[in-house]
Amino acid sequence: MLRLLYPKQHLNSIFELDTAELRRLGIKGIIADMDNTLVPWNDRTVYPRLANWLDGLKKEGFRICIVSNNSADRGGQLARDLDIPAFWYAVKPRRRAFRKALIELNLPASAVAVLGDQIFTDVLGGNRMGLYTILVTPISDKEFIWTKLMRQFERLILRHLQRKNLIR
Repeated sequence: MLRLLYPKQHLNSIFELDTAELRRLGIKGIIADMDNTLVPWNDRTVYPRLANWLDGLKKEGFRICIVSNNSADRGGQLARDLDIPAFWYAVKPRRRAFRKALIELNLPASAVAVLGDQIFTDVLGGNRMGLYTILVTPISDKEFIWTKLMRQFERLILRHLQRKNLIR
């Protein structure tokens, strides 16, 4: 059961993503979290580096969508600006929004990676669906109060994974 909390990769940033490695693994689609993964929490600015990175992924043939626990009111414009489909009120780690994303991407779970900053939402939800999970370090320290509390538990899990050499 604890293995459901283990990401397949741990990166400092989305910009460290090795697309050649993903292709080697048969990954053709990416489900990305929004807050503190693509943009800082409560910031909906389309930064040029993010836009260029996403354009590069699209040019490489990756299909991308956003799955967020946030609302369309708070993230809808960002998704439209980035020209990426999005699913809101996901209630991650529940499977419903991940299933919708797989249908949108028109890919099987084995060909999709989840990119997110939280173990108990993104990693757990992705692993429950059989997706390739990639944990990234949060962009910002600013977060919802509940998330700050959960980060303490995440740190314990990350230390355990590092001691066991399961992640770097």
